[in-house]
Amino acid sequence: MDPSRKRAIRLSVALTVALLLAGALVYTSFSAGREELTAAQLLRQARPGQSYVLAGTVLNGSVHRTGDALLFSVRDPKQHVAVPVSYTGEIPDPFAQGRAVLVTVRRGSGAGSGFIGQQNSLTTKCPSKYKAAAASY
Repeated sequence: MDPSRKRAIRLSVALTVALLLAGALVYTSFSAGREELTAAQLLRQARPGQSYVLAGTVLNGSVHRTGDALLFSVRDPKQHVAVPVSYTGEIPDPFAQGRAVLVTVRRGSGAGSGFIGQQNSLTTKCPSKYKAAAASY
């Protein structure tokens, strides 16, 4: 086989593989990366049955337990808006009032029911700045 033809075939194969890998990377980036929403954005955009990543600060005085559920409100950092969240699952050690958190939620059924946190989706946004909380939840 002619050496120039071999090079052309290898180049075509390499370019095809590179395009396939780039396409897979773009697909993964858009399908896996979900945008974080603030409380105000969540109230405007939330649709029943869809999950959203809620980002904000745990409102002081809003944390309490009812049975197995941890109830708290997440405040929008730029507006005076908060949404109530009912969460069950693992609670990270640095979780506390006033701490920035991320939690995957979906709208609860019924008017004024707030949002239901997906089990084990609660994380603190800045665990490297952890200070021991005075109270446990």
